[in-house]
Amino acid sequence: MVIRQSTKSLPQIAETVQGGRVIAFRTDTFYGLGADPFNTSAVQRIKELKSREENKPILIVISDRGQVDRFIENPSATFNLLAKEFWPGPLTLIGRACPELPNEIPAGTGTVGLRLPDDDKVRELVRACGGALTATSANPANQPPSQTAQDVSNYFPNGIDLIVDGGPARINRPSTVVDATGVEPKLIREGVIAWDTLAADLRG
Repeated sequence: MVIRQSTKSLPQIAETVQGGRVIAFRTDTFYGLGADPFNTSAVQRIKELKSREENKPILIVISDRGQVDRFIENPSATFNLLAKEFWPGPLTLIGRACPELPNEIPAGTGTVGLRLPDDDKVRELVRACGGALTATSANPANQPPSQTAQDVSNYFPNGIDLIVDGGPARINRPSTVVDATGVEPKLIREGVIAWDTLAADLRG
């Protein structure tokens, strides 16, 4: 089923997620596969849909900074500094995963990536669903990311309980991903935010 994202549709979207099912939704970058990060069976379904390798962690988007402590254990000073300067924004920060998280999220790495989207509609949807959603890209492994709800439907004619049409993707690059588990940040993927910009900010 495909529905438009609106204030009226948020209760249905939230009910779907809270029922342990899987949605697709537009994030601040591309479309992602959303589920309750603490629902083991829902997260496992996402991995099966994507034919994803078992050792790849699952990205999470949050509705506000207050959600960080649910997922990151003792955020580093680097994590906190980058979050302060670049959130909300297309920056995924990796930190040490809280032990309460299902194993399917860190996937044996001991870490988890979080992003606070710079998009009011996305944060509104995530907030309605409990403050956090998985957001791994809505495409099979090794395929281009979905930029529209139709792309998602084409990739996954079955298996997704609800496709939320939030309009086309607003940017054509993914988020920048930085490992901020330690003192020295490590660039994992350069995306919308240039690494030089991040490094300059850390230097002060």
